[in-house]
Amino acid sequence: MGTLGILLSLVLLMYLAYRGINVLLLAPLLALLALLFSGEAALLLPTYTQMFMKAMGGYVIQFFPLFLLGALFGKLMDDSGSARAIAHGIVATVGRERAILAIVLACGLLTYGGVSLFVVAFAVYPIGTALFREADIPKRLLPGAIALGAFTFTMTALPGTPAIQNAIPNPFFNTDAFAAPGLGLIGGLIMLIGGSWWLAGQARKLMAAGEGYGSHRDEPSGHDDLPYTGFWPSLLPILLVIALNFLMAKQILPSLDTSYLARPEFGGLQDAKSLIGIWAIIIALSAACLLLVAMHWKRWANLRQTVNEGTFGSMLPILNTASEVGYGTVIASLAGFVAIRDLVLGVSSNPLVSEAVAVNVLAGITGSASGGMSIALKTLGAQYLAMANAAGIDPELLHRVAAMASGCMDSLPHNGAVISLLAICKLTHRESYRYIFVNTVAFPMLALTVVIALGSLFGNF
Repeated sequence: MGTLGILLSLVLLMYLAYRGINVLLLAPLLALLALLFSGEAALLLPTYTQMFMKAMGGYVIQFFPLFLLGALFGKLMDDSGSARAIAHGIVATVGRERAILAIVLACGLLTYGGVSLFVVAFAVYPIGTALFREADIPKRLLPGAIALGAFTFTMTALPGTPAIQNAIPNPFFNTDAFAAPGLGLIGGLIMLIGGSWWLAGQARKLMAAGEGYGSHRDEPSGHDDLPYTGFWPSLLPILLVIALNFLMAKQILPSLDTSYLARPEFGGLQDAKSLIGIWAIIIALSAACLLLVAMHWKRWANLRQTVNEGTFGSMLPILNTASEVGYGTVIASLAGFVAIRDLVLGVSSNPLVSEAVAVNVLAGITGSASGGMSIALKTLGAQYLAMANAAGIDPELLHRVAAMASGCMDSLPHNGAVISLLAICKLTHRESYRYIFVNTVAFPMLALTVVIALGSLFGNF
């Protein structure tokens, strides 16, 4: 009954989230539903206050600075015109005749630099409609192009990306954002090249069948305000994030004396390995935000409003994810979870394969890459690290596989980012989801498989 209760709660979480009910309400209710099936009704309130809320609060304590600074940086990039300038610059370089590739690269560069995928979707959509209309490419391919650039290789694979999905494994495996750089680059290229090639082929196929851009109501005219910032100045904050993140994670922070962490008020840590990856991203994003403010000091229409909106924009995403972490903590404490855990661990003796399966399953059920990975690593991360150490597998491989696995099954139809993207593009699941699915599920799964195979054969590089 306990295992049945867990499965029922997972199904309800997926279904009700798809129906639009907020996970802040769903997560605790469905966690307690699973507890009822386990026959421990007397523990409902203590489980909620002492377990669910403690895990939820712990996640906020650990990762709130990254959500806050990421949302603020994205808002500053958006309101300064820098995001639009970068998109326009890439289109001008690649050429309007390669509209699909131009949109993918524009989204990729922006998200790799730390701009929120939601900001990227809003910033690039007007440019995409103009390019696709001019080239007479069916509009229903546009969400697939945006998703490929914003939801895939720059979110989970490319080394150094400041995306939260690339930061979550840090404290579990004592790694940083540049873990397994060669393998991450290979996986990222598979997604980028494979997805762009497939979308271009679909465009040719649809256009040969007589389908063009089509007639669509309530969309941008294609004459959005031109950015007042040049391409290269707009790129500086993004380059700063990447460079400073690398220097801090690999050179500066590891060389500092952090013996003070052993004091009780700092948690009694023996070293800073589990913190360096997060510290590096905090410093990089903070510096980039300050640079953006300084670069556009005389141009801000309302800097206070921009900062406030960016700050408030971080609240709902982190609370949603933290609620899912609280849900996972409760589920992992139940006796029925032992059967599920043993099933996942028994999939393969290779911890990379087992980890990939666990993260994929939980990311798919929750409809969240960060939420699914957080649940998986919180419940099974220590076991995977022990298995990897016993097998002589570098923890950096665990980091990269976990991050890439989180970006496969997460974007099923109930995923919030998918729903938002379709709403921004004013298209339906029926019209466009298959193009999103191939680029955000199929090709990332292929890339993950290749990375696991190469890592198993040749180790970390």
